[in-house]
Amino acid sequence: MFFKKEEIKKKNFITKVCALLIHAAKIDENFTDKEEEIIKKTLQELGVEVKNISKTVEEAKIIEESSNQILDFTREVKNLPEEDKIKIVEALWSIIYSNNDADIYETNLMRRLAGLLYIDNKTMGDIKEKIKQNLK
Repeated sequence: MFFKKEEIKKKNFITKVCALLIHAAKIDENFTDKEEEIIKKTLQELGVEVKNISKTVEEAKIIEESSNQILDFTREVKNLPEEDKIKIVEALWSIIYSNNDADIYETNLMRRLAGLLYIDNKTMGDIKEKIKQNLK
């Protein structure tokens, strides 16, 4: 029975991370296929089986639409090891810069997330620049 509870807990966690990624993609009111592909790739990197990715994304879309605050999505992420948080932040910046630009709402979201996830400004800026360089 222990493993079932752990699997459910992990599934809920992954769905919330996915909802955070979707929130970032939708904040500029233009959720593109390219952004959804970045989300699916990130889920795969987080260990979601390919056959379960579409279902996870659909569940996360429902959660994201019914939530009115990002605290629901960041509560568990902030306790992750630093390298895992950085992977998620990289995915967030990749989503934001998938259209080669970041608007005021997207940059504001990332500033708020830096505080909520306990990531210092230098690290956040370094990740942002790394993503921008990779897109060139």
